Amino acid sequence: MAFQKIKQPRIADVIVEQLEQMILEGSIKPGQKLLPERELAAQFEVSRPSLREAIQKLEARGLLVRRQGGGTFVAEKLRDSVNEPLFELLAKNPEAQFDLLEFRLALEGIAAYYAAVRGTDADIEQLSHCCDAINTAHQSDDLKLEAQAVMAFYERMAEASHNVVILQLVMAMKPLLLGNIEKNLTVLYGKEGVAPTLAEHRAQVLEAILQRQPEQARQATLSHLAFIEDTLLQLGQESNRQQRALRRMQQQVDSEEKDNR
Repeated sequence: MAFQKIKQPRIADVIVEQLEQMILEGSIKPGQKLLPERELAAQFEVSRPSLREAIQKLEARGLLVRRQGGGTFVAEKLRDSVNEPLFELLAKNPEAQFDLLEFRLALEGIAAYYAAVRGTDADIEQLSHCCDAINTAHQSDDLKLEAQAVMAFYERMAEASHNVVILQLVMAMKPLLLGNIEKNLTVLYGKEGVAPTLAEHRAQVLEAILQRQPEQARQATLSHLAFIEDTLLQLGQESNRQQRALRRMQQQVDSEEKDNR
């Protein structure tokens, strides 16, 4: 029987795989600077030439960027393919905002589910901090800051799912999701009592994740987003009724002025 010789992987290739995994799972993020070569080599317990070879390979593939005298960075444009004109059109289209909300039902529901299955104590602590940041931003009456804090909550939930596809999809769509959140809050806060309800929903999601109840976490997320959609639709109908009433009043005023001439 002929046996094939087992080849030892090159150290540089092992380093490449580890750095790729760190980028995928979000441990190192687009635009983030890597440690200096000496420190990074010590972290990996490898020689600097092997580390340098790995960095060169990742640089050739567009994952890392080296700046003269400035160090090595994760490429900032890893997700450029989703920031195309089509996405700008989606962001501006009112109907597409409801389509995006429906998409969020699936994406955030599954993220909550797996966050409850796999989330660590550190993950849950981060989610709790995000809830506090949302409440603080709301009290300061800063809508843009509040939208950013809500987006951060969903980012941390995606990280807590420990599913690299979910995380990368959320991060890739971040500009579109953030815009949707801000637009929704702008409209929702036109109705009294909505803010406490939204805060209670997020607390329920966090509690389900804390209690390791994946289905309850998913359902709480779905109920939260369904409430947002229903409220937006109701407010839209009320706005349409008000506009029709104003048009009728204006027509009546115009008619009376015409009769008085």
